[in-house]
Amino acid sequence: MSPLQATLTDAVREAAHRSVLCWLATVDAEGQPNVSPKEVWAIADDQHVVVAHIASPISARNIAQHPQVCLSFVDVFVQKGFKLLGTAREVRATDAEFSTWAKPLLAMVGQRFTIQSVLVVHVKSVIAIVAPSYRFYPDDTTEASQVASAMRAYNVQSVEKEKT
Repeated sequence: MSPLQATLTDAVREAAHRSVLCWLATVDAEGQPNVSPKEVWAIADDQHVVVAHIASPISARNIAQHPQVCLSFVDVFVQKGFKLLGTAREVRATDAEFSTWAKPLLAMVGQRFTIQSVLVVHVKSVIAIVAPSYRFYPDDTTEASQVASAMRAYNVQSVEKEKT
């Protein structure tokens, strides 16, 4: 699949909002990849994603050495998401721009976590991620069928609102 525009569109924002975690891939000085789950992250604007460095010393160190990163997220029920390629930099709590980049992250964590720094990803390309069923069985695969399948696989039961 070819890359989409580098702008973080409404579709990317909606998918990000539905995704609990993102996965940040970095590489160390020896070329060894590191993939780390990130719980506190947000789309900051049309070209940037911010990730809280709460317990991410390896990601931060790798970004300082090699700024190229890949950040991926998937809605586990719909089984669609996006892969974002770009460059990252660390903005420390002592930096003047920290409060600007950290604002959406601080709103998410409140007092629960201390944000050591913000990993700011400048997105260069956006590529859609879809489960193979969408490609190999396009006539039988819908978002609704994928959600139903995932709910069975994860043993999730839908909660019906009580009528009063």
